[in-house]
Amino acid sequence: MSTYGSISETRSLARGGGQHLLVAVGEPDNAELLSVTLELAGYQIRTAGSGTEVVARLAERRFELVVIDAELPRMDALARGARLVTHRPPVLLLTAWDALDRLLPELGAGERDYVTKPFRIAEVLARIQVLLRGRDGALHYADLVLDDTTCQARRGRRTLDLTPAEYRLLRHLLVNAHKVLSKEQISRYVWDDFRGDNAMEQLVSRLRRKVDQEGAALIHTRRGFGYWLGRAAGEG
Repeated sequence: MSTYGSISETRSLARGGGQHLLVAVGEPDNAELLSVTLELAGYQIRTAGSGTEVVARLAERRFELVVIDAELPRMDALARGARLVTHRPPVLLLTAWDALDRLLPELGAGERDYVTKPFRIAEVLARIQVLLRGRDGALHYADLVLDDTTCQARRGRRTLDLTPAEYRLLRHLLVNAHKVLSKEQISRYVWDDFRGDNAMEQLVSRLRRKVDQEGAALIHTRRGFGYWLGRAAGEG
């Protein structure tokens, strides 16, 4: 399993709050890399090296999330041991295939997401935080917080005065942190139709001024492709 990024990236990226995560990766070096990285990011980590161990760990205690490699040995044990698992946590799958719907049905129908290999540490951290967001009703990235219960956003201690369209744009970028979204994808989410490049560029420009007024830039342009939210590697 190849990865992009390094352990040092965790100091400037999405961070946890002590949640218990199960990391199930068979290859020892990669299991250690992910475990150490996630521990530095603020999570409490247990590991499993096979499908059999995943079932045993889930039967022992409650985890907030499972990170599991699709190439984990003894995956067949998940199906046989499913009845022993009463709590089905969200799953982040590390996979070489864009076919999540046919993978790991034994872990239940709860929330799930995936990162394709080779992956960046930054994307793994961002995806984990999105899967965990439902615990406090808010979406987080670094010092950026969106509260869907009140439709309010803040960056650090600063409340962001956003229009409904700006809030929808920021939410879409945040939920898809570290993924480049095209202008058409964003426009259809924000307005339910495509309003053209000029309208989108103006909306992004207004939002960027409010979000990135202070501190490191979070909203970026990938020229010719679209926009993405996150901290660039090496920032901190």
